[in-house]
Amino acid sequence: MQDKFFKDVEVALERIRHIIRQTPLQFSPSLSEESGAEVFLKLENFQVTGSFKARGASNKMTLLSKEDPKKIITASSGNHGSAVAYAAGILKLDTLIFLPESVSPAKLNKIKYLGADYQIKGKTSGDAETEGRIYAEKNHLPFLSPYNDYDVIVGQGTAAAEAYHQMQAIDAVLVCVGGGGLISGIGGYLKQKNSNTKVIACSPSHSAAMHYALEAGYIIDIDHLDTLSDGSAGALEQGSITFEYCQSIVDQSILVSEEEIASAMKSFMDTHQMMIEGSAGTAVAGFLKLKKQLKGKRVLIIICGANISMDKIKEIIA
Repeated sequence: MQDKFFKDVEVALERIRHIIRQTPLQFSPSLSEESGAEVFLKLENFQVTGSFKARGASNKMTLLSKEDPKKIITASSGNHGSAVAYAAGILKLDTLIFLPESVSPAKLNKIKYLGADYQIKGKTSGDAETEGRIYAEKNHLPFLSPYNDYDVIVGQGTAAAEAYHQMQAIDAVLVCVGGGGLISGIGGYLKQKNSNTKVIACSPSHSAAMHYALEAGYIIDIDHLDTLSDGSAGALEQGSITFEYCQSIVDQSILVSEEEIASAMKSFMDTHQMMIEGSAGTAVAGFLKLKKQLKGKRVLIIICGANISMDKIKEIIA
């Protein structure tokens, strides 16, 4: 990862400050008491589109806007799509978003409300991304990757910049991992501030592309099952820069089951009285799985989003 990464993140934070929201950092009495750690939550579930994705999309689209593109093409499992739609509205840009058949109804509705054009293509987010890239290339339009892009990663890192200024000392950070854009940004920034900060990647066992890539030492094809962590689900693009970034900054990668995610979400929403989606629940579940290891540490959990349907919440409660 580039030595100047943390400086690029801080420049990006100034660039997008008028588009995104500085989210709260909150101490968690319940998780701290349960673990013996000092636990803080970076509440990206309060971000403008209900997800950290607004950061990376806003940074990249602000830079693209200087090129006056006719249209920006992207693909998403949902959160990145609504982030692109939101930023496009502010920056007066035209976009087309490719979404998979598995897109969450709550996330699809948010994209509709934001007025963006979209197409449903393929069963998974990886399929939608392939379709989006083909369309962009055929029509000579820029394609905005949800994670495989330096400017997007830098934008996601602004959450870490805020958290660092809010709490300074961080012994460990837990992040849900899909394509790796968020953990690359978070870990890349915090590691350059303090190389001793432990970066822990949390993946749903039903769809853990980055976990198995790190385990193998290269990006491999794996089977993907439906998961509550739909925001992190799907294949990892061959050649993604996030893989090398994760190799350099991830200290530990763990898997959590659907039962662990559901239990963590239910407990979190009950004790913190706030909405979280499955990918945020994955990070909380990862923390609970490692709570003995993290006892006595000053811990940051990235609560990455809140975009979940009421039907899914009812399912979790049941």
